[in-house]
Amino acid sequence: MFKFLSQQMFKERDLHRYDEFLIQMRDITKAYKTEAGDFLALKDIKLSVGNGEFVGVIGKSGSGKSTLINMIAGIDRPTKGEIYIGGTPIHTFGEGQMAKWRGRNLGIVFQFFQLLPILTVIENVMLPMDFCNIYTPGQRRKMATQMLELVGVAEQANKMPSQLSGGEQQRVAIARALANDPPIILADEPTGNLDSKTADRIFNLFEALVAGGKTVLMVTHDRDLTKRVQRTVIISDGEIIEEYVGRIFPSLTQEQLIWVTSKMHPKKYPAGSVIIEKGTPADKFCLVTKGRADVVLKTPDDQEFTVARIGRGEYFGELELMGSGVSTATVRAAADHDVEVLCLNRENFKQLIAESEATKKEIERVAQRRLKERKDFTEES
Repeated sequence: MFKFLSQQMFKERDLHRYDEFLIQMRDITKAYKTEAGDFLALKDIKLSVGNGEFVGVIGKSGSGKSTLINMIAGIDRPTKGEIYIGGTPIHTFGEGQMAKWRGRNLGIVFQFFQLLPILTVIENVMLPMDFCNIYTPGQRRKMATQMLELVGVAEQANKMPSQLSGGEQQRVAIARALANDPPIILADEPTGNLDSKTADRIFNLFEALVAGGKTVLMVTHDRDLTKRVQRTVIISDGEIIEEYVGRIFPSLTQEQLIWVTSKMHPKKYPAGSVIIEKGTPADKFCLVTKGRADVVLKTPDDQEFTVARIGRGEYFGELELMGSGVSTATVRAAADHDVEVLCLNRENFKQLIAESEATKKEIERVAQRRLKERKDFTEES
């Protein structure tokens, strides 16, 4: 459905080909001054988003969701910490530099559309092109028409926004966000004021954008929609709880989840590369957030066999950390795809299981099952 325009504009800063995490937030704190003192909207946030991910951001009202999106958009600035997008330190930009960079690299969709009422639909879509001066004046109308066709409202091009339904206005807002073909789309409650049927159509558009290579971060309060994204980030009182962490450690309290999330560091491994080498000291517990990791053992005649495949939302490394402390198998990124993991070092892993007996028992259960699988393989070979 989405066949995007020329990428000529990305020659100098090609975020589509950036081989690290596309978005990295490092120890971000945001404090607002109030009469009662500083209010911490975000507290030491660490967040990494890979190229082509569809990430849902959820949390209660006032938890910091919109502040998080505004930090990435450069609409608001961190009190402390660093933000890198495609390797670019956007936290160092001045207002003018930030506005220019934002127009070329980010598409932003708001809950209340924010279309200019005195401009027609197509003029609203052309506005980012005018601001960034990327296309020639003759190209802009043609490209704006293509964007409106992509979102299914081209027939409304010459109408005023007030003549459109809420769902149609949101589609126009998405077309405007796509006007300069940005690699990243930020959406803050884009379906919050729409009925469920229209919201589903808008969500389908975002899914198509991701399929076309875009990276999408969407703030939403709709739990049904978050089931359809690739990954969910939960914010509680200005702190992040990764969805996968909550799933694999269901017995932890909210405070413990926030702590362990803050201690897990993202790493990316190229397809086929070694994550853990057999015979080396065990030093990390890893949770797969993207791709797949293969556990490999060798037979006596030196043939390699994959004995387990660890997919997204699953973990590895617990067997060695709870056992001899030496890796008993090699773990590699799958041969056909890069893998992204969250890693917890040995000390923090030990502290985690020491503080949660239920978590320790569940991890021990998984470790015993995997130990049996490896023994069975060894005996058969």
